[in-house]
Amino acid sequence: MTDLDFTCTDVRPEDYAAGPTLLFRLRIDAAGGERVHALALRCQIRIEPARRKYDAGEAALLGDLFGEPERWGTTLKPLQFAHASITVPGFTGSTETDLPVPCTYDTEVASAKYFRALAGGEVPLLLLFSGTVFTGERGFRAEPVPWHKEATVRMPVRVWQQMIDQYFPNTGWLLLRRDSLDALQRYRSQRALPSWEHVVDELLRTAEARQAQAQAGTPTGTQAGTQKTPRAQETQAGTQAGTPNAPQSGTGTRAAPQRGWAR
Repeated sequence: MTDLDFTCTDVRPEDYAAGPTLLFRLRIDAAGGERVHALALRCQIRIEPARRKYDAGEAALLGDLFGEPERWGTTLKPLQFAHASITVPGFTGSTETDLPVPCTYDTEVASAKYFRALAGGEVPLLLLFSGTVFTGERGFRAEPVPWHKEATVRMPVRVWQQMIDQYFPNTGWLLLRRDSLDALQRYRSQRALPSWEHVVDELLRTAEARQAQAQAGTPTGTQAGTQKTPRAQETQAGTQAGTPNAPQSGTGTRAAPQRGWAR
């Protein structure tokens, strides 16, 4: 049986992909300099968060994934990062090839949330290999790549940051329910706000002003003449009509929420 060893020598961003992509440079060695006709390679990549340290700022941002730092002894489990596959051309003895790995900046995905929380240092990654190797000196045979074949690499956080900055410079993505996104769109249109940044900034300023008034003892809401937002008016109107936005209890099937993107 053909014995292959895998080593990851480098990780870098792909400059010309359609979307965010990392290139993992792999070195593949065939024991005894054996001839390999082709290799259909699959790779599962995992993040091993327990193999690095975190400062206070990073720990605060990782609370959604792992809970309080006091519990990390039991919650700091590996995270699934990606699956990728590639066909390696024939070689004798050893070869090197790039493994393209498409990435996401969706902050609802655990891996992207993890990367975004890191300020620096390295990300410990584990690459698990499988697939089929085609070999044979006299004839042709197909053999599986053993499941125990793996490689480790510590990817610098700046590599991820450079990739994201290349495709989404100084921006981020937020996943919202479609009705919430529609309400924000109406809010933006009614006030003729030029961008989503202005929408969020205005909502934050309004919330901060109300909080400051509450702390100072100033009446808020209808007593202070504060107008309700279109979102609040819709919710109140729906409740008065007997169709509140909150899901009702019962035996019926609950429909999946519709979602949209805001950038």
